[in-house]
Amino acid sequence: MRAVIYHEVGGTPVLADVPEPVCASDGVVLRVGAAGVCRSDWHSWLGHDPVPLPVVPGHEYAGEIVEVGRDVARWRAGDRVTVPFACGCGRCGWCDAGMTNVCPDQTQPGFTSFGAWADLVAVPAADTNVVALPAALPYVDAASLGCRFATAYHAVTSHGVPRPGDWVAVHGCGGVGLSAVLVAVQRGARVIGVDVSPAAREAAAALGTEVVVAAEGLEPEAIGDAVRELTGGGAHVSVDALGGASSMTASIASLRRHGRHVQVGLMLESDAAPTVPMGRVLAEELEIYGSHGMPVSDYPEMLALVASGALDVSRLVGRVITLDEAPAALEAMSAPPTHHGMAVIDLVS
Repeated sequence: MRAVIYHEVGGTPVLADVPEPVCASDGVVLRVGAAGVCRSDWHSWLGHDPVPLPVVPGHEYAGEIVEVGRDVARWRAGDRVTVPFACGCGRCGWCDAGMTNVCPDQTQPGFTSFGAWADLVAVPAADTNVVALPAALPYVDAASLGCRFATAYHAVTSHGVPRPGDWVAVHGCGGVGLSAVLVAVQRGARVIGVDVSPAAREAAAALGTEVVVAAEGLEPEAIGDAVRELTGGGAHVSVDALGGASSMTASIASLRRHGRHVQVGLMLESDAAPTVPMGRVLAEELEIYGSHGMPVSDYPEMLALVASGALDVSRLVGRVITLDEAPAALEAMSAPPTHHGMAVIDLVS
């Protein structure tokens, strides 16, 4: 089959012929309809988040089941499905409780095994991890849900939990951040977007932010001061969708008393163990949450909102590319973005 693959950290990704995946007895194989191009793929490619090599990237995807393992009960060939990027083992208590995103033995196609920048991808523990798609949801839109949108949805609805009229600050208006903006606006929150890029701030405004903060040249505390002033005391919920010590500190500094910080952006390398301003956390009784992907059990609610049009995820797709263009799209992430919104690989059109 065709697949984009690289063999060493920072090595040139190429479109090549590779063996088709083997279907596990408890798994399925999908013919990929669409797959997302995510910054997490870029982090792994450059070794910030190491993966076994060689690897085929791609952890946001949707497609049609073409092969079913003998132990699979819920799925048949021809089913249109998607899969969370964090796949549960299907055997532990966390998976039994529906919390697949924190399974201690989770797998992640594109990181722990070959991913979905390919004609076919294998999915383990299918009865635990596979999610049916609404009939009218295109593969390109469905693929945009797999990591960035689902992660933002879980962060906002399960951890941030804004009430209508609450202020939500979103730090970093890339794929995850714009998704968080869309979800928070749908929940009736008042949203403030923070980014160093004028184009990213413009994209956030188009999705419903009431106000934006130009973060270029500002220290984290100054960003927090700006958010607190603009929101009349601070955000009720603040989301670090970028990842890093500076954006985390700015997010916490943006909160009002009893506010909730949600860490969504990856904290890698030198930022993996940042200093948290616990004095402020204690004095103002702030809440700090980590948020990782989204459990399979939460997918039906999200997909129902997407299918109804209440959440228009097509607005988050910046451009659609072919599999041939995927290597260049990965390499281009090393430069300042020229497109805002998600890039999605269309493998069927």
